[in-house]
Amino acid sequence: MKTIARAWSSISLVKRIIIGLIIGALLGVFAPTGIEIISLLGTLFVSALKGVAPVLVFFLVISALANARAAGSMKTIVILYMVSTFLAALTAVVASFLFPSAITLIDAAETAQASPQDIGEVLTALVMNIVSNPVDALMNANYIGILAWAIVLGIAMRAASDNTKQVFTNVSEAVSKVVRWVIACAPFGILGLVYTTVSENGLEIFTEYGHLLLVLVGCMLFIAFIINPLMVWVNIRKNPYPLVWRCVKESGLYAFFTRSSAANIPVNMELCRKLGLNKDTYSVSIPLGATINMAGAAVTIAVMTLACCNTMNVSVDLPTAVILCVLAAVSACGASGVAGGSLLLIPLTCSLFGISNDIAMQVVAIGLIIGVIQDSCETALNSSSDALFTATADYREQRIAGKDFNPGKDAETA
Repeated sequence: MKTIARAWSSISLVKRIIIGLIIGALLGVFAPTGIEIISLLGTLFVSALKGVAPVLVFFLVISALANARAAGSMKTIVILYMVSTFLAALTAVVASFLFPSAITLIDAAETAQASPQDIGEVLTALVMNIVSNPVDALMNANYIGILAWAIVLGIAMRAASDNTKQVFTNVSEAVSKVVRWVIACAPFGILGLVYTTVSENGLEIFTEYGHLLLVLVGCMLFIAFIINPLMVWVNIRKNPYPLVWRCVKESGLYAFFTRSSAANIPVNMELCRKLGLNKDTYSVSIPLGATINMAGAAVTIAVMTLACCNTMNVSVDLPTAVILCVLAAVSACGASGVAGGSLLLIPLTCSLFGISNDIAMQVVAIGLIIGVIQDSCETALNSSSDALFTATADYREQRIAGKDFNPGKDAETA
């Protein structure tokens, strides 16, 4: 048994995940549905990541700010987040004009939550999340609230003694170690998640909504492998693809199957640690990115809205399309704070074209049907670009300082 365990541990984590992925897919196709023990593996893995992430963010941010010596590259990271989200919305609008999608409108979906009625409601929800009770924020994984309180406490802790600061540093390192233990279980978690997805949904989704999915996924791939690398190159002036592939492989792959930016926060932080990035910066930028870096959500909102317009024969002129880009980008920044994510923001953008809420909710229903693919790709794009832009900003500072760096390589081997 020990020999098997050693042999398993000697295989790289990514290869172990691929093995789990293949086994899960085969079980989903050939094994009977509803094998609870297999599905439980995926549920436990995602729950463990979601459970540890708020605590990790809280203590890391406090520790980072209490011990911080410089502001770091946060300004660059936030600009990259904002530009990326807007370019994603623009890409989705252009693609929807070039490859218009038509959808069959079905009965409106029954949803547990009401969708926001206007952009003011989305922004109000974001602001209210900032001032929520800190204990409540930790319990409900409200990352805007967690970040806000951690930043305030971290700044206040700068006046504390070195011994007090060391306590928070030790706690954050202990929580980080727990995260690494959880991530080591990823192959089994991915196995369970893939089995559940394949056994419950099969392959029917590709035939019924193939064109819409192609536009959605195509836009996200274009952003991940064309737009984002261009943005990285502009900042670091080196081949961006080793870094892009590293982020897709070690962040996007997890996010694709967990379908949760929150659950992927620990994964991104571990990747940033391996890359040797500034801990004071990534401990803030990664959870912030999980909240406001929503390129995938912007794509979903824009494509689904224009598919509805095309189906309803609503003409969309250029100025309105530009407004849609801005509205989709701003709305997407609030997607993580709305239950149901980007889909429940579709009625908001549909209202721009005079489409009734009843019709818009039918589009939401279709979004829920294709969510197994759309939401997985959306989360993978959102989460992997959090790590990508954090690394880009760090490398940019090194380039300006005249230091040598090797994008995408571990700090020990760079």
